Amino acid sequence: MFATLALLSILGHPADDPKPALPKPNETPSVTKFPKVIGWPKDKMPVAPPGFRVSVFADGLDNPRWLYVLPNGDVLVAETRTPDKGKKGANRITLLRDTNKDGAAELKEVFAKDLNLPLGMALVGETFFVGNTDAIMSFPYKTDQTGLEGKGRKILDLPAGGYNNHWTRNLLPSRDGKKLFVSVGSGSNVAENGTANEILRANILEINLDGTGLRVFAGGLRNPVGMAFEPKSGALWTAVNERDQLGDDLVPDYITGVPDGSFHGWPYSYMGQNEDPRRKGERPDLVAKAMAPDVPLGSHTASLGLAFYDAKAFPEKFRGGAFVGQRGSWNRSKFAGYRVIFVPFQDGKPSGPAEDFLSGFIANDDEVYGRPVGVAVAKDGSLLVVDELANRVWRIAAEAK
Repeated sequence: MFATLALLSILGHPADDPKPALPKPNETPSVTKFPKVIGWPKDKMPVAPPGFRVSVFADGLDNPRWLYVLPNGDVLVAETRTPDKGKKGANRITLLRDTNKDGAAELKEVFAKDLNLPLGMALVGETFFVGNTDAIMSFPYKTDQTGLEGKGRKILDLPAGGYNNHWTRNLLPSRDGKKLFVSVGSGSNVAENGTANEILRANILEINLDGTGLRVFAGGLRNPVGMAFEPKSGALWTAVNERDQLGDDLVPDYITGVPDGSFHGWPYSYMGQNEDPRRKGERPDLVAKAMAPDVPLGSHTASLGLAFYDAKAFPEKFRGGAFVGQRGSWNRSKFAGYRVIFVPFQDGKPSGPAEDFLSGFIANDDEVYGRPVGVAVAKDGSLLVVDELANRVWRIAAEAK
């Protein structure tokens, strides 16, 4: 479906210029540089802008990757280790509850276990959905319960695993609560293994709540993980990891609006109509339709988490803007990412450049303290950030005036 049915059925729209100047492919060598994660010293923590306070919401987790806030304020954390490290991860969802409202979770309970690389979570009515790497599962849920019962019901099979960390499957209910959006990353860097291995991948899918009605909502998205609705316009946005091995400064990761039926270039082009030399001349029709992203966020930053700030506890400039968790580079000579950035929005559109919001994760040229991934707005208006390899959830709150 990726190469034939799905891509042929997707109608894209050329993006508006201008966009940032890009280097030529392979202008610099492709470098492999993985960070050594050394953990946070007792006297250090991430740095937020003046007027904000950083604290530990929860600690002692096992590779926390993603967050979901339930209507009652409970915070769910998907704990999943990258499978290619040769170790079995927790493969569970943990519930965190701040029972005394002091900004830290006193209650920690296993909410769901024996899952298969879970990431995405979504509640619709009294049904809780989990995005495993190979399937979407549904469970009955009642307000305030601290654990799901049974093994759940499979509503849809998905292609499992994927290139590098593309095993993640995120979920987002439609605004009317009748559909589910499902993100599925590519099975390769740039379709080097053939398009037969990319069926249903590099897409945002849409299904009914019972798993029927599967269709490609948007395609050409190499690894669309974070998904959220922009609060003013109601438009679907996603955070996307772009391709590797074209040099230090190609290709920028990004966040972008995702219209129904849009095509975003992968694997044939990037940043609109910039043709990938490894796929040169293969699909000029799709290159012509490829949308350029709305907000480039730097190359190899691993931009994953996405949350629009729809609360009122933060100052006015942050309201309606987007927070993006950047897990950080491996295909770059100098580290990039390893931070949470903020993109301001006004009237439903980006209104300024991205800026650091939570930084200080890089210790030196070779070492980092942690790697931020999922972000979520807590019920009290604070921002929660998963620090994957520090096994921690940070809480960033506005200081009282």
